[in-house]
Amino acid sequence: MITAMEEALKKGKEVLHLGKVATYIPELGRANPNALAIASCTLDGQITQTGDVGTRASIQSISKIASLALAISELGEEEVFSKVGVDPTADPFNSIMRLEMRKPHRPQNPLINAGAIVVLSILPYPDSTSRYLAVLDLVRKLCGNSEIVANEKVYLSEKATSDRNRSLAYFLRSVGAMDGDIEDILDSYFHQCGIECTVKDLAVMGATLANDGINPITQEKVLSPRVCRLIRALMATCGLYDGSGEFAVRVGIPAKSGVGGGIVAAVPGKLGLATLGPALDNKGNSVGGIEAMEYLSEKLKLRVL
Repeated sequence: MITAMEEALKKGKEVLHLGKVATYIPELGRANPNALAIASCTLDGQITQTGDVGTRASIQSISKIASLALAISELGEEEVFSKVGVDPTADPFNSIMRLEMRKPHRPQNPLINAGAIVVLSILPYPDSTSRYLAVLDLVRKLCGNSEIVANEKVYLSEKATSDRNRSLAYFLRSVGAMDGDIEDILDSYFHQCGIECTVKDLAVMGATLANDGINPITQEKVLSPRVCRLIRALMATCGLYDGSGEFAVRVGIPAKSGVGGGIVAAVPGKLGLATLGPALDNKGNSVGGIEAMEYLSEKLKLRVL
């Protein structure tokens, strides 16, 4: 495994110059574009990692896995999917155009920004703090790391600059697709996006999803098998925004990316795989991460799609 991962790391490093770090959230623009790390976690808890493994980054949209899993677990899939769809999108993750054109004005899936905001709005918690802490607790359990916290600078930077997300949320409320205090709901969204992890944390998260909800490190039953199957299905079809189809063809593993540079993948019944590289392509996905995952998928015969 380590030899294959080192080869994948080399492949990924070769394309980092093709990507750029996210700058529309100013604090993310401070990330090192040359960093890249890879980790795997098998279902018996064996962890292998290589590259810049000390790098920590905010998980951004990867947090949507946790808030969605929490909503399904607490409210049931029927309630959740009456509010958001399950269809892939050919539009950017923060697009407002498709949301306005579709009737009813329901977000196409829960892994784009509009969908994730709606999911947070229906969680049965009274305010931003309790909502965020519930998501943070689930992230910690998925990763098997009780020390995980948010990067407060990233959270505040995102909160200060996210006019597009505010536009999405106010539009959703204006057409009756969402209820509640918009600023309070968005505060919990920005805070969960700022949760910071290492590549090892993400690999364990992937392994927990691959293991039908049982964390291979802590042995805790974090989610039900049914919730994990739903999450993996949405990761496979919607997990890399409008790059999901290309990723499915190139890599063929259920995965979720974030503009902090992370990608978490779950190979059912086998392992969790993660990469962390802040240099992104024009769709918001890690260029080095995708290259490395494609190599490992072929080398280790990990494809499930």
